[in-house]
Amino acid sequence: MRVGYVVLYVNDAEACRRFWVDQIGMVEKRRQAAGPFEIVQVGFPDQPFALELVPLELMKENPDGLDLATPSMCFHVDDLDATHATLVGRGVQASPVGEHFGTRNFAFSDPEGRWFAVTG
Repeated sequence: MRVGYVVLYVNDAEACRRFWVDQIGMVEKRRQAAGPFEIVQVGFPDQPFALELVPLELMKENPDGLDLATPSMCFHVDDLDATHATLVGRGVQASPVGEHFGTRNFAFSDPEGRWFAVTG
């Protein structure tokens, strides 16, 4: 596993994007439509790590019970199904592999109930 990005749940994704790009010096790495909302990833151009800015309004029907005040971390793996099977085999609480905004993924929980995403 490798860290891919950290999700920040934000009130104003565009204002946050401008802050990270214009004032901190990051670049916009990706922009994705999610219904009437946009999810934007920003990061430094020489690093694979990114911050994903997700509008809080998009998450108001939060099916996973995420604590939206806490950032979420997303891991990238080469084989999503094998990683899922390995973690479940080790007793990790994990959601089924599914698709979210066009990306195959699953989530797993730590002992304190924080959820982490995994994409392949």
